[in-house]
Amino acid sequence: MNNSALDDLSINTIRFLSADMVQKAVSGHPGAPMGAAVMAYVLWQKFLKHNPADPAWTNRDRFVLSAGHASALLYSLLHLTGYDLSLDEIKQFRQWGSKTPGHPEHGLTPGVEATTGPLGQGFGNGIGMAIAERWLAARFNKPDHTIVDHYTYAICSDGDLMEGVSAEAASLAGTLRLGKIIYLYDDNNITIEGNTSNYFSEDVGTRFRAYGWHVIGPINGMEINEVEAALAEAHEETEKPKLIICRTVIGYGAPTKANTGAAHGEALGEAELAAAKKNLGWPYTEPFFIPEEVRRNMSAVEAGKSGQAQWQSIFDAYTAVYPEEAVKFKSFIDGKLPEGWNEGVEAMFKPADKPLATREASGKAMNLLGKKVDNLIGGSGDLAPSTKTVLEFDTIFGAGNGAGRNLQFGVREHAMGAICNGLALHGGVIPYCATFLAFYDYMRPPVRLAALQGLRVIFVYTHDSIGLGEDGPTHQPVEQILGLRSVPGLVTLRPADAAETAVSWEMAIERRDGPTALVLTRQKVPTIDRSGMSDVGLIRKGGYILWQSDADPRVIIIGTGSEVHLALEAGKKLKDMGISARVVSLPSWEVFDSQPEAYRNEVLPPQTWRRITIEAGRSLGWERYAGPRGVIIGLDHYGASAPGNIVMEKLGFTAEHVIQTAEYLSRQGDG
Repeated sequence: MNNSALDDLSINTIRFLSADMVQKAVSGHPGAPMGAAVMAYVLWQKFLKHNPADPAWTNRDRFVLSAGHASALLYSLLHLTGYDLSLDEIKQFRQWGSKTPGHPEHGLTPGVEATTGPLGQGFGNGIGMAIAERWLAARFNKPDHTIVDHYTYAICSDGDLMEGVSAEAASLAGTLRLGKIIYLYDDNNITIEGNTSNYFSEDVGTRFRAYGWHVIGPINGMEINEVEAALAEAHEETEKPKLIICRTVIGYGAPTKANTGAAHGEALGEAELAAAKKNLGWPYTEPFFIPEEVRRNMSAVEAGKSGQAQWQSIFDAYTAVYPEEAVKFKSFIDGKLPEGWNEGVEAMFKPADKPLATREASGKAMNLLGKKVDNLIGGSGDLAPSTKTVLEFDTIFGAGNGAGRNLQFGVREHAMGAICNGLALHGGVIPYCATFLAFYDYMRPPVRLAALQGLRVIFVYTHDSIGLGEDGPTHQPVEQILGLRSVPGLVTLRPADAAETAVSWEMAIERRDGPTALVLTRQKVPTIDRSGMSDVGLIRKGGYILWQSDADPRVIIIGTGSEVHLALEAGKKLKDMGISARVVSLPSWEVFDSQPEAYRNEVLPPQTWRRITIEAGRSLGWERYAGPRGVIIGLDHYGASAPGNIVMEKLGFTAEHVIQTAEYLSRQGDG
């Protein structure tokens, strides 16, 4: 069989292995794999640097299927090139317990670089991966030794490019001149509703050229030679990210469904699939059939092992010349923290210090930690002076400076989150990003995906309540804290003072199995004098007894953030009034709820029903801590524009209100 015939046979194998998956499941998206098989085959067969035997090889190229609905295409490629993804798993596409879920899931399927499906997210992830590659290269490569040198590829769809997050991310990528990005745009002009001419008629190439990308095409994405030539051209351009516009036919080969919305999101049907196989000269009637010559042709195992071995010899030579740098590089990649990384952090704030907003304390703690954790990298959505998230001792990452640790995302919260996920997915860095808490809503999808993938990303949210004051209800978050707490796998920390903030940063940095959200004040709060009180280190349990008048309190007051100070003031006044009280700081529901029952009962004894919770946000959810007869002091409507202390007072967030509530509860019978 000549090379051309073998290429065609391999491409059809990808098409029909994918279509057979969808048909057996009677669920999925066959059209995109059938149309994009040529571009995927050429990329994986002739350009992609990877090792199926070691999917985590550091210097591999990254491939992101941003069009995650085409997951069957990716599973076909992974199986055929030799990843640990068996044919039995392929046959269990979209079934319970399989490694071939409906959309790609990072950490579940070997070789899947990112969890994709929500359109545009993978596009942004790839930008983060390219930033990580450039930063690590600038940090570790030497003139005579290059140990970081790889590309980030993606296949994106019409839907990806309609989503606003891709526009945000593309604009930043062009500005940063991320030349190691090569994206293949599967331009088939079809989405679920049919032809895109009614709702997506823009000149994509012109748009991306305006962003600063090198655009190739449109080319015929169904022709091997054109795709190969375009990818070769993309490698010659080193200064700009590349977009290759590939005109394709969705559902290629299907006689009645090709080039229609019907090919997008449902099985072709037995008759249509059989006709498609006949149209494309596929002689095999058995589903999931893989010709042996295709297996031999597409296996990347030996080439991958050879490529990685060659890189390892380069790294060994690097180690001999730069041993300290090599050790640091490996520690970065392994996600380890240096010896003594958090020394002095817990003692950096004193009660005698002037009152400090927790956003300011956060900035100081972050800067102290960042000097030792020197792969902590990030920035804000054009709010660094307000969120206090500048690493003051370092430079700004940019087109001319790949070594800077301060990222300027611009006013692009959605892309910022997706890019930080990409940074974490790439590995070697610990990313953080920041904005006002009210703007969390702009970046919910990447926060959710960070949690879903268990990514080590730190989300910093400042201006955390109505206490921010004059900017008014558009900027005063009310429901956002509840929104953060509702995300499975996300740890949310709302520290009460500078001391708790410092420990919160430690917790966020050392957490390796998921993202952390830090929720911080704009208004200044004193550092609590903990003389005779519980040690601030107990914040690591998510909630703890901060202060109590005796061991058998009649009233328990539970607070978070700046409201803990109101609780503490009220508790001490209640003591003077003869009402025994306990004040509990509860900065993290998730961490507290994960503690042993005995500890939780020690902090919040079940028999003590007189409980008051206080937080300047939605009351929903606080029932679990207030109990059926407790009182929740919260905010179930929006705020107002006025000085922060006035807004807090007018809306009931005062020590006097807490005291009145405690007195009311104290008068209730014990029955």
